[in-house]
Amino acid sequence: MTGEPIYLDYAATTPVDPRVIATMQQCLASDGCFANPASIHIKGRQAAAVAGQARKQMAELLNTSAERIIWTSGATESNNLAIQGAAKARAHRGRHLITMPTEHKAVVDTFRALGKEGYEISWLEPDSRGLLPLDTLAATIREDTQLVSVMHVNNETGVIQDIRSIGSLCRQKGVLFHTDAAQSVAKLDIDLSTLPVDLLSLTAHKFYGPQGIGAVYIADMTSGGISPIMFGGGQERRLRPGTLPVHLVAGAGMAAAIARQEMAANARHVETMRDRLWAGISDMAGLTRNSPVDTAFAGILNVSAEGVEGESLMLGMEPVCVASGSACNSTSGESSYVLRALGRDDRLAQSAVRFSFGHTTTGKEIDVAIGRYRRAIDRLRAISPASASVS
Repeated sequence: MTGEPIYLDYAATTPVDPRVIATMQQCLASDGCFANPASIHIKGRQAAAVAGQARKQMAELLNTSAERIIWTSGATESNNLAIQGAAKARAHRGRHLITMPTEHKAVVDTFRALGKEGYEISWLEPDSRGLLPLDTLAATIREDTQLVSVMHVNNETGVIQDIRSIGSLCRQKGVLFHTDAAQSVAKLDIDLSTLPVDLLSLTAHKFYGPQGIGAVYIADMTSGGISPIMFGGGQERRLRPGTLPVHLVAGAGMAAAIARQEMAANARHVETMRDRLWAGISDMAGLTRNSPVDTAFAGILNVSAEGVEGESLMLGMEPVCVASGSACNSTSGESSYVLRALGRDDRLAQSAVRFSFGHTTTGKEIDVAIGRYRRAIDRLRAISPASASVS
């Protein structure tokens, strides 16, 4: 490897914003707000005030009320709490649940676990773009259906689901709607005062906040809509026990506040970076763009290349840091289950590379990535018999 690393894997995680770091450091200092916010002494009350301010900042980003935000350790826990909590709270009404096979592993595996507990899961296939056909969902909802979970922005392809229409249909049918918004919060405008979403999962490290802190939005906190899945204390409205990590909570709040001010500019920037990258590689033979042009978040560009293998391509591109599918599934050695669900064969799915961009990505970095990608593909095709027909 030569040269400084070029990071184009922002969908996996983002660098922490310096302003967020400064906020967290104020909590970690010996004279800072490090105390347990559940304690009633003055230091505890100070910590509780900091956590309360962060909750308000997160709520303002989503245009909702602060009491509807429940802190967790991240989107994986948020998805588990929302899905398991809703399913178990409503099990007496029915045990039929609906999701898609293209969801993040944190959702897919949670539904599989519920399936082993006797719940009936309907897995709805996407269309060729990765979108859920609304008529398919309508035909699948039954009287005993209690929960639908559909990701807002897909973590591998960037496809954006129409969660407004999906949520509206669920409301009409009296079914709870959950969305994994880990890839969309602070990147797309989300107004929970108007969106028909009952449960939403997020994590701070996808938008320049710290790892290890996330949240669940719960629209109705009065009807006992979800049950806790962990026990041990009364924190977070008795839904998520454990001492709040005040420095992480404060960091998440600051990241939300920054995103609220800078989201529009960041969106324009990542779109420029994506378009620059695609313009630099799209003339190559045998490429398949897996991120739809008109229905995908601009911060993610997923591309397959005939005649190459994804891991070899990634290594050949170093020091450019990209991903092959989802970071949470990158060590399995399997081709992307998301791309296979979209109709890609194993060879195309295996060759996929996910580029993802952030507000610190530069045009110069994109140009280096273009050169590295083109050279790596040419080199791999030259030594691979399987690529002989690519021209």
